[in-house]
Amino acid sequence: MANTSSGRDDPRFRQINNFRDYVDVDLARTHTFSQSEAAASVDNEVLESQQAALLRDGFIILKDLVNAEQLAQLRSEANHWLDKPGRNSFEGERTQRLYGLPEKCRAADDFIAHPLILAHLDRLLKPNYLLSQAQVINIMSDSPAQPLHTDDGFYPWPSPKPVLSVATVFAIDDFTEDNGATVAIPGSHLWGEGRYPEDSDTRVKAVMSAGSCILFLGNLWHGGGENYSGESRMAFTGQYCEPYLRTQENYFLSVSKGTAAAVSEDMRRLLGYSIHPPFMGMVNGMHPKRELPPIDSKGEP
Repeated sequence: MANTSSGRDDPRFRQINNFRDYVDVDLARTHTFSQSEAAASVDNEVLESQQAALLRDGFIILKDLVNAEQLAQLRSEANHWLDKPGRNSFEGERTQRLYGLPEKCRAADDFIAHPLILAHLDRLLKPNYLLSQAQVINIMSDSPAQPLHTDDGFYPWPSPKPVLSVATVFAIDDFTEDNGATVAIPGSHLWGEGRYPEDSDTRVKAVMSAGSCILFLGNLWHGGGENYSGESRMAFTGQYCEPYLRTQENYFLSVSKGTAAAVSEDMRRLLGYSIHPPFMGMVNGMHPKRELPPIDSKGEP
């Protein structure tokens, strides 16, 4: 959807003669549609090559996206909260999960809104796409493999689905053959309705160094691997969805208005402080950013 804010001062701007024009037009005057700021620095040739592989296989591995300092900071912040066992066998009874990261772990922003990830999302999803959920996942030793699944399976859409969501898994610890590296089935994002993983399907483990990331489409069959290494394996995962879909986490409740006001514009948009034309996401008929407190010269509310 293109930004059609030009001519906004023209008196004809408020004259809507066709419903499709109403749906497609950015009607905001103060808080207009914005592109991903961080993604502007990404090399287009590199991006196009990666996109071709992503659309062919359903996933790509991106090496060394975050540095040791960023990894250490997220690990330190997450460790204050990782004190509960898993909730069920699907999420992993020996897998610790931390939700609500944008409020609890400010270091997670570097992973959620990484420029290369946003550049890919800008090509895959409609403008003002949303952060659906973000977690730190710590798979402890002796944890069995997670059942293979698709991340968009809860959206009632027949397969093969369009790209409704996209996900990342960043290695905070090295991902190895024996410590629970993410398992993916190449090409499974193209499967039709009723096709499920079989023993004969090729499986690939995302063996990668800490700081690297596997980026995959939401309709790719995948799962956390078995951890029999004797040590835990920590990761960050983020899932993003089209702006017209319901997110898994409700960030309006888990993230304070003060935090939402203080984060970057990219993060704020991902948290839902945006409008999907013509009015999805409004508050009292207005842009949701109007509900945020002002920021002082120190960047604090």
